[in-house]
Amino acid sequence: MKSGAGIAAGIMALAAAVGGGYWLGLAGGKTQPVQAVAGAAVIAPDAAGKQPKLLYYRNPMGLADTSPVPKKDSMGMDYIAVYDSDAAQDRASSNQVKISTDKVQKMGVRTEAVQLRSMDRIIRAAARVEPDERRIFMIAPKFEGYVERLHVNVTGQPVAKGQPLFEVYSPELVSLQREYAIAAQGVLSLKGADSPAQLGMARLVESSLQRLKNWDISEEQVKALVASGDSKRTMTFRSPVSGIVTEKKAVQGMRFMPGEALYQVADLSAVWVVADVAEQDIGLVKTGSKARIKINAYPDKMFEGLVTYVYPTLKAETRTVPVRVELANPGLLLKPSMFAQAELPVSARGPVLTVPVSAVIDSGTRQVVLVQLGAGRFEPRVVRLGERSDDYVAVREGVKEGELVVTAANFLIDAESNLKAALGSFDSASNQAAGPVDTAQAATKSIASVSHRADGVVDSVDAATQAVTVSHTPVASLKWPAMTMEFKLANAALAKGLKPGSTVAFEFVERAPGEWVITSIKK
Repeated sequence: MKSGAGIAAGIMALAAAVGGGYWLGLAGGKTQPVQAVAGAAVIAPDAAGKQPKLLYYRNPMGLADTSPVPKKDSMGMDYIAVYDSDAAQDRASSNQVKISTDKVQKMGVRTEAVQLRSMDRIIRAAARVEPDERRIFMIAPKFEGYVERLHVNVTGQPVAKGQPLFEVYSPELVSLQREYAIAAQGVLSLKGADSPAQLGMARLVESSLQRLKNWDISEEQVKALVASGDSKRTMTFRSPVSGIVTEKKAVQGMRFMPGEALYQVADLSAVWVVADVAEQDIGLVKTGSKARIKINAYPDKMFEGLVTYVYPTLKAETRTVPVRVELANPGLLLKPSMFAQAELPVSARGPVLTVPVSAVIDSGTRQVVLVQLGAGRFEPRVVRLGERSDDYVAVREGVKEGELVVTAANFLIDAESNLKAALGSFDSASNQAAGPVDTAQAATKSIASVSHRADGVVDSVDAATQAVTVSHTPVASLKWPAMTMEFKLANAALAKGLKPGSTVAFEFVERAPGEWVITSIKK
């Protein structure tokens, strides 16, 4: 009895307080009045005394239906007032991905802080060994003749500078030598004659000698011809450089024509390594920079050279640009046409903000990272990337130093939480100022496909239509009060073991406007 009397007294005191407050609100004028409108919660002013602005009233079931004035829906539920602060909170919440901490642990989520790093990296490219084009020499007689004798008869044979390669016989060459000998004898016989005759004969000697030199007759043979005055039947061609015979077309007894290449000799003491650098990396390669070359035939050796030329053309088939590296070839270990791996170190300009390469989710149209805001809360950020190294990528926009980004299981988070719904809020952010109706539609769109949770008691189960009626607790994510409503089941297996009176915890989504589907349910 005493307790009943106490409760009654408390109720009377509370009623008196409310009535007095209402009277003071009417009389004082400075005190904020209490709104008693259906569906509108009592909102107190903030610390600065600013009253939140009422935007609109939204459907309590999350439908894309708003009203500028209070009203009720078809089930008799009051529409919910939405203030500017609520809209901001809804937008912030819609940008986030929420996953239970136990699922985060099971997925093996790992994070790493955004840090300033120097983006030193190594560009690796497939390459091949080629002879230095400036060290390749062709031996091609400038007159017609026949190969009389071969001194070097094997391709690949090393030769020294001045070493005899082959001897040729040419009727034209023999005739020119005799012409020179006759002219030289004429000069001697005209010593006592008048000067014009001597001058003419001297010019004939000089002309014959110059023709011999133009035919690449060696100085040694020319001097022997001048000294003896006798023509020789054959002429010997010698190697102009020390190197390797890389090509031999001469065959003993064959006839050759003027300009026909009979031998090719290459000096391989220094070679080129031509690397095919990917198109996106070519801007980082500079002439004069050092390069390291690895050859499969010598896995324990590292060759070093310099980048001397970046070719101005691109291979359309491979989207690569050739880069020339020059290096010495002691011991002739590097053979032309060998495959190689080129490493071109690239130094960064300075420290930049970086994230691990594994943290970036690339959709093809934009790049996203997941920033951890707290336990089980993640926010997708669209980022603008810069240069890459082997393990890190520079971020020009989107994150700040010290923020934690997900480096492992980020794709599992995407699959678990429907990341697309959270990313959709970025696209609709520009439409938030269009008006109350547009804001409600954007909010409803961001809520769609996002999972919500509630507890409740099963009232009825219809296995034929895969529907279940549940009396559930308030749903904070949708600002629903406790109510009884019908849900669809995502699949027939969810109805197993359910019966009226069962206490359950369930998750549900909005598959279509007004259609709420249970995706997970547990007793």
